[in-house]
Amino acid sequence: MKKSLVVKVITLALIVCALTSLALAATACSNKDDPYTIVIGASPTPHAEILKDVVADILKEQGYTLKVREYNDYVLPNTAVESGELDANYFQHKLYLSDFNAQRGTHLVAVADVHYEPFGAYVGGKATGLTSLADLPEGAIVSIPNDGTNEARALYLLAQSGLITLKDGVTTTATKLDIVSNPKNLVFRELEAAQLPKSLPDVHVAVINGNYALAGGLTIANAIAAERSDAEGVDNYINVIAVKEGNQDKPKIKALAEALKSDAVREYIINKYSGAVKPVQ
Repeated sequence: MKKSLVVKVITLALIVCALTSLALAATACSNKDDPYTIVIGASPTPHAEILKDVVADILKEQGYTLKVREYNDYVLPNTAVESGELDANYFQHKLYLSDFNAQRGTHLVAVADVHYEPFGAYVGGKATGLTSLADLPEGAIVSIPNDGTNEARALYLLAQSGLITLKDGVTTTATKLDIVSNPKNLVFRELEAAQLPKSLPDVHVAVINGNYALAGGLTIANAIAAERSDAEGVDNYINVIAVKEGNQDKPKIKALAEALKSDAVREYIINKYSGAVKPVQ
């Protein structure tokens, strides 16, 4: 190939790349600045399902386009809202949001309470046939979430079930260090929340967040023990819509909040999730 032709090919390729980058940037900016486009991050189950199956149509009738981006972790959807990549997110409970702001220096606020997902303890492969947590064997392996607020929640459920005793007055901030009595010498395996359903074959019991239990094909009816709706501090675990502080009064955010608090969403949650997800409105 002649040198002049090579130069032309390279130049053309650079131009195409530059135009593509500009187009992508323009698209991102238009989504971010478009008052009728809402870009929201969500966990696949149940959050993204609720958004796609119900909320998108409600908002469409009002002239809004809802774009849902799914995340399988608890960090990126918050940092994406903080950076402005997302308008909002819907995946976390109040206590996690507060703790995330404190730990990461973010400026996120809740704009609507939507639903509550009871935590459940599920029998693993090492304890097939187990019907009561009281019958767990000595030294049983229990997997729990490794993020602060949800680890505390899992430990509190086990304490409610009589397996362990926590320090007096410690509930929403409990860690393994706050266990003062562990008569069965349970072995705790701390894992990222999304990995808990996958841990079931290798443990006696896994204490799993509601959304990841659903994603793993589990329902609260499968749980050997479940968080009580009247448990102390349970209001902290209501799932919310979060936005960056200062954006909560934008018309499109208000429309999103109202759509998620609608009767249509309430009925969808009740009919689809059979108690594994509970609307709070």
